[in-house]
Amino acid sequence: MIDRTELLEAALDSLPEGIALMDADGRVAFWNRSAEAITGQASSDLVSRPVSVLLELLRIAQRPAEQEPCLGVAAGSGALVHLRHKLGHDVPTMMRALVLRDGLGGRIGRAAIFHPAESLDALPHGDCSEGSLVETDRAKLEERLEAVFEDFRQGGETFGVLWITVDQAHDLRKTHGAGACDAMLEKMEQAIANGLRPTDEMGRWGDDEYLILSHERTPEMLASHAQLLAGLARTADFRWWGDRVSLTVSIGAAQAERDGSLTGLLEKAKAAMSSSFHAGGNHITSAPGRQSCSPL
Repeated sequence: MIDRTELLEAALDSLPEGIALMDADGRVAFWNRSAEAITGQASSDLVSRPVSVLLELLRIAQRPAEQEPCLGVAAGSGALVHLRHKLGHDVPTMMRALVLRDGLGGRIGRAAIFHPAESLDALPHGDCSEGSLVETDRAKLEERLEAVFEDFRQGGETFGVLWITVDQAHDLRKTHGAGACDAMLEKMEQAIANGLRPTDEMGRWGDDEYLILSHERTPEMLASHAQLLAGLARTADFRWWGDRVSLTVSIGAAQAERDGSLTGLLEKAKAAMSSSFHAGGNHITSAPGRQSCSPL
């Protein structure tokens, strides 16, 4: 009969993600084949060594507010780190830390799961003015998207994205100036926020665009959520010099797929949003079908 430990190690070795297990004494207990391939560090070089040896390979690129003391990564969350390859170069990597517990809840060790990160700069996004505060907002949401997508790939909760652009933003900026457009976008953000679920996350994705990370379970539910938000957007009470400006949004909705990529997901959402906008605005388009319908 195959030993259970041998069976477990074989299963972990078959995964495309790097897996590092640390025991309760703070020593590396397991280092799978993908971890070897990503870092160039052989299992024999790390197993039974203090976890400080592993820490020497890490350089945190974006630190969460609360950190897992062992790895510098918040337990249960994802963070962008740079792993130092054995050949000397950095490997941008998304890493997630887990606390391992026995059946009684006692802490028996830690685990790190990691994979090479897609370049954040490669993720499609809206146009953004140089030096804009939008860049900071977008960077935070990019990090969350990477972490949520990694969790999804590991069998976690499904999610989708809504890419939203304000139909009147370009003309308003052109005719009334940046100040008027910024005031309008603030009103629009407040209106849309009234329809967000507790688990939704929203951020600026461009000068005139927003991205919403939604945990709706199906494309149909995601489209229905988009319909609600489009209706709320039309209620934004924006006035400039006493004149009320009617506002609408174009929305692209895309549901994550287990065999897809985060870049592909955002590209679908962006293409769907563009279809909505070029259909005259005040539309919602769901990817990949791209069949538009006017919000109710």
